[in-house]
Amino acid sequence: MTFPDHSALLRARTTLVQLALEEDVGEGDWTTEWTIPEAHRSRAVIVAKQPLVVAGTDCVRDVFRAVGPDLAVDIVVPDGQRVEAGTVLVGVQGRTRDLLVGERTALDFLGRLSGIATFTSRFVEAVAGTGVRIVDTRKTTPGWRLLEKAAVRSGGGMNHRTGLHDMVLVKDNHADACGGVARATKAAMEANDRGLAVEVEVRTLEELEEILSLGPDRILLDNMSAETLRSAVARVRRLGSQRPETEASGNVTLANVRAIAETGVDLISVGALTHSAPCADVSLRMVR
Repeated sequence: MTFPDHSALLRARTTLVQLALEEDVGEGDWTTEWTIPEAHRSRAVIVAKQPLVVAGTDCVRDVFRAVGPDLAVDIVVPDGQRVEAGTVLVGVQGRTRDLLVGERTALDFLGRLSGIATFTSRFVEAVAGTGVRIVDTRKTTPGWRLLEKAAVRSGGGMNHRTGLHDMVLVKDNHADACGGVARATKAAMEANDRGLAVEVEVRTLEELEEILSLGPDRILLDNMSAETLRSAVARVRRLGSQRPETEASGNVTLANVRAIAETGVDLISVGALTHSAPCADVSLRMVR
C-alpha cells in the first residue's frame, strides 16, 4: 500500500482550492461586496452538526488564506479526531468579506473529506478484532484522489495503490485480453524492471491455483462468496510464511464486511469509501 509524499498532496490541495474558488467566486461575490463594508471585521467558527471524524482542515486553511491572506485561521480539532455534534472545528478571524467569500468552498472541502473519514471509520469499526485492514480503491473523484485517500487514512483505513504507476495489478480484463490470468501474470512479472509490488485478481478457485506458484505479492479475491473466500484463504496459507497477502473485493457493504473479514483475508478493499460516502454536515457561524 502506498501514499504520495507531502509535496504531491500540497500541490493537489493548491490546485483544487484555486479551481474551486474560481468556480464559486467568478467575477466577484457581489452580494457580499454590496452589503458588507470593506473594513468590517468578524470572527467565525466552523462547527460539526453531526458526530464525525475530521478530515480536510488543511484545505480549509488553504481556502481562507487564498481569499484573505490576513485571515487568522485556527485549526481547533486536527484531522483524524472523532467529535460530537456541536464541536468547534476551526476558528477564523479577519475581514468579514473574506470570511464570506471563502465560506462555501471551505465547507465543501471539509464536509466532503470528513464524510469520507467518517464513513471509513464505520468500516474499520465493523471489522475490529479480526486483524483485517480496510483499504480504499481508485474509485475516487477525478482530481481529488490524493485528498480523498488522505481522508481514508484519517478515518483509520489504509491506502491501496495511488495510481496505475506505483503497483502492478493484473485484473480480469488484462487476463482476458492476454489469454489467461497465468499468462498475464507471467508477462507482468517478467517485465517488472521497476521492482513494483505485484497483485493479481482472480475470480475463481481455478484461477487462484493457476497463479499460486508464480509468487505474486498479493492476490485479489474478487466477488467471491464467504465460503469460497475461506477456501481460497486456506489454499494460500498452505504456502506458509512466504505466502501472498489476500485481499477481498467486490460489493462490500457495512452489512457484510464483518462476515468477509471473518473468512481470514488480510485486506478488504471498499470502493464505497470514496465513491459513496455521504457528505458530513458542517457549518460556519459568525460569533458576536
